[in-house]
Amino acid sequence: MRTIAYGSLADQVGDLHLPDATNPSVVCLLHGGFWRMPYGRDEMTALANDLVARGFAVWNLEYRRVGVPGGGWPGTFHDIGAGIDHLAALATEGVAIDLDRVVVVGHSAGGQLALWCAQRDATRSNGHGPKRVTVAAAVGLAPVADLARGYELACGNNAVADFLGGSPGELPERYRTASPIAMLPLGVGQLIMHGTADDVVPAEISRNYARAAIAEGDPVRFVELDGFGHMEFLDPANKAHAILCEWLAAVG
Repeated sequence: MRTIAYGSLADQVGDLHLPDATNPSVVCLLHGGFWRMPYGRDEMTALANDLVARGFAVWNLEYRRVGVPGGGWPGTFHDIGAGIDHLAALATEGVAIDLDRVVVVGHSAGGQLALWCAQRDATRSNGHGPKRVTVAAAVGLAPVADLARGYELACGNNAVADFLGGSPGELPERYRTASPIAMLPLGVGQLIMHGTADDVVPAEISRNYARAAIAEGDPVRFVELDGFGHMEFLDPANKAHAILCEWLAAVG
């Protein structure tokens, strides 16, 4: 593993894990933490280590969060787009990765970012997404897939308002171009997983998102895990991770 800068700021870095494989597909990991400091990419290290052992290249991305200058709107979005695009620069420098098979996997708030950056229609997004790399598929693990509903439920002690700078009524365009459910269809395959016992991001958000995405024509697999809470998705030893790996192998 090596840590690589994709920008000039301290948080604009990612950890690149490369397997013993030829031209592997890439899994870009986006951590959660309600877009806030001090939560960071170390939350995803266990998943990264397991995935690279399975033959995937892994790009565990850091980004500016609420609590540092530029975090939140629009800096967080800019960093995700720039960080994913940096994979193209790495390939140009000779890193052997398959840019046609880049899948973004995000947990919680990172799940919102993973779905957001997969949007194929630029008119539905806010212009900060990746431009050199096309995301092939996206995974939301207990994602905040509906920012307006997350605001209504005051998820994470009003984290959505802190992230976007206000309410849906005050900032409708930000919500329209940042909330995955408002951006449908995304135009890519998706895996959405949520636990029935999640008391941080209610499962209803993923349930409603998956229903809406399928109605819009997106190929979505929705898995609701009985008794799972919010953080179990970060443990590579459990059922959720096995489902994730099976799905990644099928799409990659």
